[in-house]
Amino acid sequence: MRVLLINTSERMGGAAIAAGRLMEALKNHGIKAKMLVRDKQTDEITVVPLRQNWWLVWKFVWERIVIWTANRFSRKNLFAVDIANTGTDITTLPEFQQADIIHLHWINQGMLSLRDIEKILRSGKHVVWTMHDLWPCTGICHYTRGCERYRTECGHCPFIDGGRHSHDLAWRVFRRKRDIYAHRNIHFVTCSNWLGEQARRSSLLAGHPVTVIPNPINTNLFKPHNKAAAREKCRLPQDKMLMLFGSVKITDKRKGIDYLVESCRLLAERHPELKEKLGVVTFGKYSQQLKDMLPFRVYPLDFVRDDHRLVDIYNAVDIFVTPSLEDNLPNTVMEAMACGTPCVGFNTGGIPEMIDHLHNGYVAAYKSAEDFANGIYWTLTDPGYPSLAEQACRKAVAYYSENTVARRFIELYNKL
Repeated sequence: MRVLLINTSERMGGAAIAAGRLMEALKNHGIKAKMLVRDKQTDEITVVPLRQNWWLVWKFVWERIVIWTANRFSRKNLFAVDIANTGTDITTLPEFQQADIIHLHWINQGMLSLRDIEKILRSGKHVVWTMHDLWPCTGICHYTRGCERYRTECGHCPFIDGGRHSHDLAWRVFRRKRDIYAHRNIHFVTCSNWLGEQARRSSLLAGHPVTVIPNPINTNLFKPHNKAAAREKCRLPQDKMLMLFGSVKITDKRKGIDYLVESCRLLAERHPELKEKLGVVTFGKYSQQLKDMLPFRVYPLDFVRDDHRLVDIYNAVDIFVTPSLEDNLPNTVMEAMACGTPCVGFNTGGIPEMIDHLHNGYVAAYKSAEDFANGIYWTLTDPGYPSLAEQACRKAVAYYSENTVARRFIELYNKL
């Protein structure tokens, strides 16, 4: 069986990492898997890049120009939506023609246009589409921020000119998607039950199967190690409790930075002894900015691409926090748990499916900085902390190991 996985990037973003890990898991099970990307970042021979030229850059820019114009030349929401008006026809590539299964992942920002997707569906190939967010089942947004128009038909989109128009960009893209999906065989996969529920409510996916299969993680790599040794490798202090927060872009409002700042303020106010005992480790773009925002000592790290470095970081800390306001199945939570690091997160998206409240971590009330602070303090001071760490690791191995996830996908492929 030959499987071609398609994603915009090879390594940038959670979807890229998940797709790459799935490719490796499939190969380990005897599947001839390749990954087609626009942006290649490694020398992996089974990752095939599109031919690089100025036209790829222009496609990306042109899509942003159309969105910018629709928003009356405002940069607000410029990257919160995608309209797939530009892309590359991949159906003529040998990798596509040789494949038995076409497995789409995150294909936005100039990778595939709606027309390109239509050509793929008309090719007669079996198509699986893993949804890493809501874009495949909405008009143009990746996360709806509470809007439910996608359940019937998009329009008055809050991301476009304040939702003033019924027949706006979202309405046009929604109707185009509906025409493309109609009478075509697409098997959608979501990484979490939460996303699966949202997808099934969309009128775009009516009549199409939706299966829930989580992203995989290499639990032979992401596993518990000696904490003192890990801290020495990462040049982190041995005499502090350490809390980790990481994101591609630390200041992304959707990742909940404001709630983290408020939670830390409350922690320092209610438990002043933590000002000297607790340190905050951060990784991602703009990590340095947190130094002036938190009442605790901050240890900023650069954006981490190497998995072995990530393993050391997760093992060096006592807790991982994710104050994200909208998320599917965060790789960071999965990675931390696999390393035996308990997590604290809000009750949103797929996070409560990963963290079992008071069993392997803490699920805080949504958008409650106070409860988030309570969760951090409880996790750090609970006498049963060793059990929390052990249960976190067990959950990751049982549900997210490459072996478990690969078998489920192979079973799905064989049923197509």
